[in-house]
Amino acid sequence: MPLFSQTINDFWRAQFFNGDVLYSDEVFTVAINPDLSEDRRVMVLETSDGRVMAVVTPALADKLGLYQRQDLSEPTFRRKLNEAGVTLHGADYLFYFSEADKNVLLQENLEGVLCRLTEQDDAVFSEFQSSASEQDLDDAYVELDHWAVFGSFEQNRLVSAASMYPWENAQIADLGVLTLTPFRGKGHARKVVRSISKYACDQGYEPQYRCQLDNLASVSLAKAAGLTLFGKWDVISPDSTD
Repeated sequence: MPLFSQTINDFWRAQFFNGDVLYSDEVFTVAINPDLSEDRRVMVLETSDGRVMAVVTPALADKLGLYQRQDLSEPTFRRKLNEAGVTLHGADYLFYFSEADKNVLLQENLEGVLCRLTEQDDAVFSEFQSSASEQDLDDAYVELDHWAVFGSFEQNRLVSAASMYPWENAQIADLGVLTLTPFRGKGHARKVVRSISKYACDQGYEPQYRCQLDNLASVSLAKAAGLTLFGKWDVISPDSTD
C-alpha cells in the first residue's frame, strides 16, 4: 500500500508533471508548465525519498536557458536560477498522515477539554490572540474565520488553537496551530492538531502541516501528532529580482 493517499500523490504529481518534461533521471526532474501562477513560476519539491522535482513557466525556462535533451542536475538548475537573479523563498517541510496513521487517527477518541470553535467564540478567541505575540500570530496563521477551528482549554481559558482552510483548490486542508507560551509542553497542541485533522479526514480532506526547516519545535509537534514527512517544498521569493 502507498505510504500516502492517492489524493496527496496525485496533487503533487500534477504540480510537477502537468506539462512538458525537459529532463528526468532517477533523482532529478525538470518540467515546463504554462499553468503556473506568477507567484509559483518556479517550484522545487524534494521528497523524503531523495527525489527532486522542479517546474517553471515557459517564460522562465527561456530566461534560464532550459531546453529539451539538455543534460541537467539539481546543482546545475540551481546555478541557472542564481545566474538569472531568481531567488527562492526558502523551503517548507510538508507533513501528512500516512494511510496507516490516518486509520489510527480515525479510530481515536481524543481526551481533554477540546471543542470546535465558531463565530460565537469570538470573545474567547480575541482574548487568546491578545495573549500571543505578533510574531507567533503571523507564523501560526490561526484565524477564527477559517474553514475549521479547534481549541484546547485549561480552566475555561483557550490556551491552544488550530485552524484549517482548503488549499490550492484540492481536497487538502492546510493547518496552522498556536499554543500560548505558558501552556506549551503540556500536550495541548498535539491534541488540537489531531482533533482538527480527524475532522478534516471525516470531511474528505487530507490534513497538511507545513513549517519552516529551522522551526524545530514545529517539526517536533508534527511528528508527535503522528504526521510523516512528505518532503521539502520551495517557491519563488516575492523579493526575487528576476
